[in-house]
Amino acid sequence: MKKLVVLTGAGISAESGISTFRDSNGLWEQYRVEDVATPEGWRKNPQLVTQFYNERRKQLLTSQPNYGHIGLAELEEFFDVTIITQNVDNLHERAGSKKIIHLHGELTKVRSERNENLVYQLSPEQYEVHIGDKAEDGAQLRPHIVWFNEAVPMIEPAIEDCQKADIFVIVGTSMVVYPAAGLIHYTRPGTPIFLIDPKEVNVQHNHVTVIQDVASSGMKKLVQILKENYL
Repeated sequence: MKKLVVLTGAGISAESGISTFRDSNGLWEQYRVEDVATPEGWRKNPQLVTQFYNERRKQLLTSQPNYGHIGLAELEEFFDVTIITQNVDNLHERAGSKKIIHLHGELTKVRSERNENLVYQLSPEQYEVHIGDKAEDGAQLRPHIVWFNEAVPMIEPAIEDCQKADIFVIVGTSMVVYPAAGLIHYTRPGTPIFLIDPKEVNVQHNHVTVIQDVASSGMKKLVQILKENYL
C-alpha cells in the first residue's frame, strides 16, 4: 500500500459547523487570541478560558463529520493513511480514521496545568469543566490544547510521517501557521501533492495539484483521482 499523508486544517471542519478563527465572523471576532489561547490568558483569567472551551465542546456535540472527513476514512481501504491535523475537534475519529496526529491538542481532553502528561478523556456527558476540577496531582484541569507560544510536541512524529509519504494531501488549511505549514518541505522530492481549498493558497512547492473547492466536494474529486492514478 502506498503511504498517504494528509495535513488538515480548519477548512475541513467548516462545513460541519465548526467555527474557524480567521474568517469573518470567526472566533477571533468574538475573543482576543491573547485572552483564550495563550498561557498568559490562562494565568490571567482561567474562568474565561474554561468557559471558552466549554462552548467549543458544546458546539462539537452538535457537529457531524462531512465527506471531507469520511472520504479520508474510506481511503484507508486502498492506502496507508496518516492524518496530521491542526484541528482540535474529533471529527476525523468519528468519521472512522484510525491514524491521527493532533498537532494542536484535543478539545475532548483536559490535563493538569502542572503536569502535561496527566491527560484525561472527557465523555459527552461530562464535557463541561469548572474551576476547582482537579487532576490527581491536585492541580487545576486545563484544556489539552497547544496554545500560542507553547511547544508543539507532536511535530516530530508528523515530520517522520511526511518524510515517508508517497502522496501528500493538504485540505482546508491556509498554510500560514507554523510549524504545520512547514511540513510540506519534509516530503521527498517528486512526491505528488494535492491541495483542496476553496480559496487561493500560496504553496511554494513543485508537484502541487490544486482542487479549488470546499472539503466535501473536493474530497470526492480527490478520491477519484487517487483511485484512477495510484492504485
